[in-house]
Amino acid sequence: MEQALLLEYGWVLLVLIALEGILAADNALVLAIMVKHLPDKERKKALFYGLLGAFILRAGSLFLISFIADIWQVQALGAAYLLFLALNHLFKKYVKKQDEEEGEEGENEAAEEGSGFWMTVFKVELADIAFAVDSILAAVALAVALPPTNLGEIGGMDTGQFLVVLAGGLIGVVIMRFAANFFVKLLHKRPGLETAAFVVVGWVGVKLAIITLGHENVGMIDEHFPHSTGWKLTFYIVLVAILVAGWFLGGKNEDQDDDDNVEELTEELEE
Repeated sequence: MEQALLLEYGWVLLVLIALEGILAADNALVLAIMVKHLPDKERKKALFYGLLGAFILRAGSLFLISFIADIWQVQALGAAYLLFLALNHLFKKYVKKQDEEEGEEGENEAAEEGSGFWMTVFKVELADIAFAVDSILAAVALAVALPPTNLGEIGGMDTGQFLVVLAGGLIGVVIMRFAANFFVKLLHKRPGLETAAFVVVGWVGVKLAIITLGHENVGMIDEHFPHSTGWKLTFYIVLVAILVAGWFLGGKNEDQDDDDNVEELTEELEE
C-alpha cells in the first residue's frame, strides 16, 4: 500500500511540474512584456520585485488554503474559477475576432509605455496575485483527491496533501526564475501546449467540482466516487490525452525571428 501511495503522489507531482511549467512560462512572458518599456536597470529591478512578490503571495496563499481547502464553498468557488479561466482563454483565443484582439494589444502597449516604474511594479504584483491563485487552486484540486498519508495535518489538510500543494506553489516560482526561457521557447515551438494547459486547468476544475459534489455536506454524488480508482484513472488518462493532443495537434512554429524576440523578452528573468 505504501508503494502504491508513493507512486500516486509521485505521479501527481510530475503532472504538477508539467502544468506549472507551462503556466509559469505563460506568466513569465506576461511579466517580461509588462516591464519591457522600462530602462534596463529598472526593468531588472521591477522583475526582481515581481518574482519576490510571487514568492510571498504563493507562500501566504499556501498557509491560508491549508485551513480552508476542505470547505465545500471554497472548493466550489475554486472549481468555478478554474473553469472560467479555461473557458475565458479559449473564448479569447478562438471566438473573439482577431482585429479586436490586436486593438486591445495596442491599447495595452500604449498604457504600458505611459507607466512609470512603481506603477509597473504595481501592475506586476496584481498579475502575481492572479498567477498565485491559478497555481494554488490547480495544485489543491489535484492534491485533495489524493489518499491521506496518516502523517498528521498542517492546518486543515493532510500533511502529504499539503506538501503537494506546497510543491505546486514553489515549482511555479522556481520555473519563472530559472527555467522561464526554456518553457517559453517550448510554448513558442509548440503553441498548442498553451491551449492544452488551459484545457487541463478546466479539467482540473471539473475534478474539483466532482470533489465538491461528493463533499459530505453536499452529497449530490457518492462521497467515495472522487477517490475511486475508476474516476482517478479516467481523470489522468484524459489529462495525458489533452497534453499529447496539444503537443501533436497544435503544429510547430519554425520562425527564427520570433524565437529571437521570445528569448529577448525572457532572458532577464534568469539573470
